[in-house]
Amino acid sequence: MVVGGIFIFLALGHILYQKRSSASMISWMLSIILLPYIAVPLYFFIGIRKRQVGSDKRYIDLNRMETYSQYEVKIPEYPLWQLLEKNGIPPPTTGNTFELITKSSVAYERILSEIKNAKQSIDICTYVFEFDVMTATLLEALTKRAQEGVRVRLLIDIVGSLSASFQKRRFAPLELAGGEVVFFRPFTLRPFKNYINLRNHRKIYLFDQKHLFSGGMNLSNEYIGKEDGSERQKDLLYFITGPAVHDFYTIFHNDWIYATGEEIEMDFSEAKIHKGTDIIQVIPSGPDLSGDAFYESLLDLICSAKTRIWIVTPYFVPNDTMMEALIIAGNKGIDVKLITPKKSDHLLADVARSSYMRDLKEAGIDVILYEGKMLHAKTILFDSNVGMVGSANFDNRSLFLNYEVVSFVYSTHLTQSLESWMKHLIEQSTRDLGKPSKVREAAENIMKVFAAIL
Repeated sequence: MVVGGIFIFLALGHILYQKRSSASMISWMLSIILLPYIAVPLYFFIGIRKRQVGSDKRYIDLNRMETYSQYEVKIPEYPLWQLLEKNGIPPPTTGNTFELITKSSVAYERILSEIKNAKQSIDICTYVFEFDVMTATLLEALTKRAQEGVRVRLLIDIVGSLSASFQKRRFAPLELAGGEVVFFRPFTLRPFKNYINLRNHRKIYLFDQKHLFSGGMNLSNEYIGKEDGSERQKDLLYFITGPAVHDFYTIFHNDWIYATGEEIEMDFSEAKIHKGTDIIQVIPSGPDLSGDAFYESLLDLICSAKTRIWIVTPYFVPNDTMMEALIIAGNKGIDVKLITPKKSDHLLADVARSSYMRDLKEAGIDVILYEGKMLHAKTILFDSNVGMVGSANFDNRSLFLNYEVVSFVYSTHLTQSLESWMKHLIEQSTRDLGKPSKVREAAENIMKVFAAIL
């Protein structure tokens, strides 16, 4: 009892010491008081929100090389760059090309083509990696390129790819060919210090440090693959060339160093001229940054929107501030839409989100339930010329716990293509939330109490 009391005291003290929302603090404290022998070990195992500074931990360093300064832009009509600059995020760059990919088969063919055409390096970071027909082809292509002298690095999150972590021998051909496969971060190594709740949810597919794919698509046949009749999750990927690629490489480089413990210098090869016209700002978020730049930027854009806020997300578990901002925007006459799957692949997330969705609907906000295959895309439209696409969901986990990366694109042609894609989703959707049973309603309200720690 004495030892248990000490650990309870330590847990409560650490909660007060950590920088976190009041809702998260209350959720954890309530859990510890009601279920101390379960909640205390759980808190030390998964409750840490930020990485501590230490010899084996690094914060993302996004300082650009001097040659990219000519591409940096500061957009007067959007003060977002100032907010992000205060958080250590570099300003947007022009000189980029941005292409939205909405078909899983096209994404598969494009990634496979980049693997086959890479000359120097292939750097891949994914949350989910499953051994199936798609990744078998992918691994075969990666192994061949490694044999031909191309540097191949594959960084996989151990929580999202737990099954693959138990089958590491299947990576042997790639590793024997010279490729490197690393899991981020194995909780067999000092589990209480490795923050296994802080998951690397980023998707970065980088080729020769020039061509970059990112978005929501993971590496499994559930997300991408050849046109073979497979029913896949509805998702987005985007392709970038230009100065913004350097920001993605810096993120990957620092994640690789943290996961491997290697001391390697940046070896990014600069291109002298970039002819694209798209303005892109790359924003990482997570435990490797001291602040919450992505969360603050979303909140700022919601508050400053003039005509519309269209949100596509598979999981919707916002905090109270985000909810109030969306409701206020709706009350101001702004066209606020939430497009989310009618049924996601996580029951707890569905129960937790329901009360928030009902609150939005009662406030007059358009809540749209996609009825097709699981909708996994994460994108937001603000007004007519700002679009966000990336790996982050609209929930507390993505906003405050996971390692994420998104791109803000200041481009009318992007918002038009996103708008067209969203309208197609709406055509396959319903707006009927249904009336919950008393049991369901009670479950929703209970989950709302613990939503901050989901």
